[in-house]
Amino acid sequence: MLAYLYGIFALTLTALFLAGLSERRAHERNLARIPVRILVNGIRGKSSITRLTAGALRGGELRVVAKTTGTAARFIHPDATEEPVYRKFGIANVAEQIGIVRRAAAATPDALVMECMAVQPALQEINQQMLVRSTIGVLCNVREDHLEEMGPTLDDVARSLSRSMPHGGVCITAEQERREVLEHEAARRDCRLVVVDPESVTDQEMAGFGWITFKENVAIALAVAAELGIGRAMALHGMYAAPPDPGVLSVVDYPVAGGTGTVRLANIFAANDPESTVMNFHQLATAGQITPPFITLINCRPDRIERNGQMGRIVPALGTNTLVLIGHPTKSARDAVPADWPGRIVDLGGPQRDPAEIWHAITSQVTGQASLVAIGNIHGQGERLLHHLETIPEGAR
Repeated sequence: MLAYLYGIFALTLTALFLAGLSERRAHERNLARIPVRILVNGIRGKSSITRLTAGALRGGELRVVAKTTGTAARFIHPDATEEPVYRKFGIANVAEQIGIVRRAAAATPDALVMECMAVQPALQEINQQMLVRSTIGVLCNVREDHLEEMGPTLDDVARSLSRSMPHGGVCITAEQERREVLEHEAARRDCRLVVVDPESVTDQEMAGFGWITFKENVAIALAVAAELGIGRAMALHGMYAAPPDPGVLSVVDYPVAGGTGTVRLANIFAANDPESTVMNFHQLATAGQITPPFITLINCRPDRIERNGQMGRIVPALGTNTLVLIGHPTKSARDAVPADWPGRIVDLGGPQRDPAEIWHAITSQVTGQASLVAIGNIHGQGERLLHHLETIPEGAR
């Protein structure tokens, strides 16, 4: 009887091994059918860069498939139409890249542009070496985020992100402060590092976008296109036509009930590290797209306690008069606000608070015009609040 059970166990292991081997070989064949594979990694802006790069390559008349992972994961077809990436139980897993590569190969593309979805250093290496095997890598920037997995220092984050660099390939970055670390890591992998200058993109070129993006992202996409022999004008034309990410930085006006004023909502949820958040705020303020008085809204999440605190600490840098806290636990952000900040705090926290009630509590304090700067992380109450605002009739915005 015992020998019989051992035999069944051995046969099961053998079957699993053979199935895994078959899947790996099929995956390798699918990769081989895609001549150019671009993996976009970094801390902030990956989804936008993925879309911009795909657009730039379409502008060069290449057949391109892309996949984003950020605010809302999307599979983008060669004609730029897109659909949500289905995830069982809504849980993301790097193994989904196998299915994405299979779908991409079926479309016989010239190039595949994929956003890196791994955070753990070991998984980042597996994602590159086994799942994507990129020919061109993008490491957009090194910022203060996911320090518990990739830190504790920013040099450590840079080294971790470098695990996605293609061996014997090319890696494009806009990172300047950790350039020396990235150059060392690239040399270890025989990878050519291309460092772009965001200021090489002119204000006139940026004016062609119908949505808010950054010179850093555009410069990276242009550099990828140049690596593939696509001219600047064609690449920009393709980028202008590319559909933006659902989480793209946006500014929308909403009326205050009773007609007493207007709230201009700046959705900066996607920039959920301190440096990017402050940078986005100052870009909008400098361009006059948001004006004082400023109200800051922080959406707190129970699985992002450290980030909640980071958002609380930067409140003075946003020139804000009032801080509104939603989500939970709001204490994690409230306690981090510097003690000498002179503004007031309105705590509207709770995982199930009615978003209509939240919006009423915010707008009831506004007479005239105010700018509401939404920061932190979109998921949870932030997402529910934005869904509520979508129900406001278009003509009333």
